[in-house]
Amino acid sequence: MTWRDRLDSMPTWKFPAPSSDVLSSACRLVRRASVVCATSMALYGCQSILEQSYQPSVAPSSNPQIVDEVQKNDPRAAMGAREHPRIVASYGGEYKDAKTERLVARIAGALTAVSENPSQSYRITILNSPAINAFALPGGYLYVTRGLLALAKDASEVAAVLSHEMGHVTANHGIERQKREEAEVIASRVVAEVLSSDIAGKQALARGKLRLAAFSRQQELQADVIGVRMLGEAGYDPYAAARFLDSMAAYSRFMSVDPEADQSLDFLSSHPNSAQRIELARDHARAFGQEGKVGDTGRDYYLNGIDGLLYGDSPEEGYVRGQTFLHGGLGIRFDVPPDFKIDNKVEAVMATGPGDVAIRFDGVADNQNQSLTNYISSGWVTGLDPSTIQQTTINGMEAATARASADRWDFDVTVIRNNAQIFRFLTAVPKGSAALQQTADVLRASFRRMTPEETASLKPLRVRVVKVRPGENITTLAARMMGTDRKLDLFKLINALPTGASVSPGDRVKIIAE
Repeated sequence: MTWRDRLDSMPTWKFPAPSSDVLSSACRLVRRASVVCATSMALYGCQSILEQSYQPSVAPSSNPQIVDEVQKNDPRAAMGAREHPRIVASYGGEYKDAKTERLVARIAGALTAVSENPSQSYRITILNSPAINAFALPGGYLYVTRGLLALAKDASEVAAVLSHEMGHVTANHGIERQKREEAEVIASRVVAEVLSSDIAGKQALARGKLRLAAFSRQQELQADVIGVRMLGEAGYDPYAAARFLDSMAAYSRFMSVDPEADQSLDFLSSHPNSAQRIELARDHARAFGQEGKVGDTGRDYYLNGIDGLLYGDSPEEGYVRGQTFLHGGLGIRFDVPPDFKIDNKVEAVMATGPGDVAIRFDGVADNQNQSLTNYISSGWVTGLDPSTIQQTTINGMEAATARASADRWDFDVTVIRNNAQIFRFLTAVPKGSAALQQTADVLRASFRRMTPEETASLKPLRVRVVKVRPGENITTLAARMMGTDRKLDLFKLINALPTGASVSPGDRVKIIAE
């Protein structure tokens, strides 16, 4: 049985209506939750050619056109504007950093200057998500995640992504999908009526809308052609597209923990690909010059622009450090057993471990201050065995536990009150497995309030650009990496270093550190 099958059989978690639960921060249905895994991506096609018209000083205008004004009577822009808030909500909001925003604007400015439609203006949003993704909506709405920026090696690779997405806008592919919009609106209404959780609704609606960003193969190829011309005329390295395709493929292998995982918010969902298209990118590049001899990579100013970029989890969603989840804002932490993998989703913290064991953790507002034994039996879990409900305390906090069953699975349900919130653990194991008690015991024993010192010391991980010093090598540099137990692999990945590569004193490389 796959992870998706197992979670589909979990008890239903029913949430109060938003009016009575303003902190509905978890999905109403466990089966709608994303299965834990790291985001995996697939590939898209981008190629480029070289011309000598590139001006390295291209930058955002000091008096730029205002997108809303330029496109105020454009029905395409109206479509993009309507969906923009939902897309942003599904990716954790906008990532605000002046330096990084200037970098992306500089890259986009160079591409816009050679666009086939100079009257088309673009609204480019950096999404506050570690996922690897970029896509376009009608009317010039372009999106790139900070996760993609962290993975890219240089400006030309980001330019390859953006030029492809601009190609979709230029070709009016969004208008060709307008009939699909009508069906999506109907589906969205159904979702809004079924899901009472605000965040769950946003997730489901956004996923439906992201299907509007999925183009046909013909449209993808057409965007490739347009992107080739834009990238080449802007003077970027024509091999950037093929390089970044390779990097994304490597990242997909690195993060591929669960092939059954929900991939609806990653690059695979909107950019179907094939090896043929990857080779096409290389063929186009070869036609315009020898690799390493043509085009500008923009590596130095790119590294300057992403130095300090937030990496991985954002502070608002808490942090994963090995087997521990910590949330400074909520002031709580807990551990999962050894060999478990934690995935911090917007809607919940998920974890999976050996023996088909799965954990879900979330929290809701405690508005009514009812007893936890009454709360645990109030109907938000189906399959609950009332005779198993017990009141207890966990590290000084009021708590209650119970057992439930559904299909071929057993569940432990644990709720803990901390101030004005109720935190909830759901542990699922194959029916009869002794791992249920063992896993639940680890969660309950480790769940506690963070000390002020722990909260103060908790810092997000960031991309740090460092110079290689004499005597340093890939191994010693990788040892400085934080937030992963696969330090060497991740170091090579984010620096696009193939097997057997080396570094030299003075080289600039990326590491992940606080």
